[in-house]
Amino acid sequence: MDYEPPFLNTYKTLLEKSLEEDTNLYSMVERSDDVQLPLIDLERLSNEEERDECMKEISEAASEWGFFQVINHGVSNEIMEDMISEQKKLFHEPFVNKLCAETLFNLSPKTYRWGNPCATNLTQLSWLEAFHFPLTDIPNMEQHITLRSSLEAFATRMATLTENLVEILAIKVNMNSNHFQENYLPKSSFIRLNRYPPCPISSKVYGILPHSDTSFLTILYQDQIGGLQLMKDGKWVDVKPNPSALVVNIGDLFQAISNNVYKSIKHRVVAAEEERFSTAFFYCPFNDAVIQSENKPALYKRFTLREYRQQTLQDVNQTGDKVGLSRFLL
Repeated sequence: MDYEPPFLNTYKTLLEKSLEEDTNLYSMVERSDDVQLPLIDLERLSNEEERDECMKEISEAASEWGFFQVINHGVSNEIMEDMISEQKKLFHEPFVNKLCAETLFNLSPKTYRWGNPCATNLTQLSWLEAFHFPLTDIPNMEQHITLRSSLEAFATRMATLTENLVEILAIKVNMNSNHFQENYLPKSSFIRLNRYPPCPISSKVYGILPHSDTSFLTILYQDQIGGLQLMKDGKWVDVKPNPSALVVNIGDLFQAISNNVYKSIKHRVVAAEEERFSTAFFYCPFNDAVIQSENKPALYKRFTLREYRQQTLQDVNQTGDKVGLSRFLL
């Protein structure tokens, strides 16, 4: 039984219209091949002589790039390999089973997602399928023990790593040290498993659309196929796969609460003819946690994550795109 989402049939009208036009989606903005994303060795944090310099590199990368890679991060190869193995099994389930994931796994609605039902042209279509797991859902997966165990191990290590990173970043913007304990407990975060199916029209669609993350901090493990790109100085930069590294990026909420000291940068994934997987941990506050900078004058008005998501949904439905933080500027 076929496990592929029916992209070609579902979006047949959009595809036929686009194929009449001889355009390459990725030639619209220049790429830069000679720029390397900062790579930071977190083992230096345990060395008194190197700790301050390592912390400085982390905050500078978050400010200048909004992205960086980390090695010696505390998430073992075994945990990552188990996660990817279980992820592949899950995505290679028959498509009809994936559509019923909420019932099969006893999970929240919209756990499984693919494509974009609101797309009116190919530039709004992501050639992607994903499972979205709130951490609070994972203990309920009693019929899928190995997947649950892999998700729990991954979430535990990622939560520890994220908490260490945000504490370092908070110091540089004079944030209250209790802020995370009060608003960003791990249970408000989620894991997303991504699969980018082989795409026969890879020059005409995105793997995932250019976007910034509605999170505080995101940590990503990508396989060795590659495809992740970020915007730097008006050019797209490849985030080249590193089997030992995790990719860290600032989300919209951290940009707001840092008063633009840290940057939430647009990124995308290119479509390709080869299957690709990635696993992301999104560190988020409670829906009603207040997002407001302690630095004055504040650049953004006070808002909650719930309000931000509602505004994003409204914008996507009306314009096909996320407007983001500019909606909340003072």
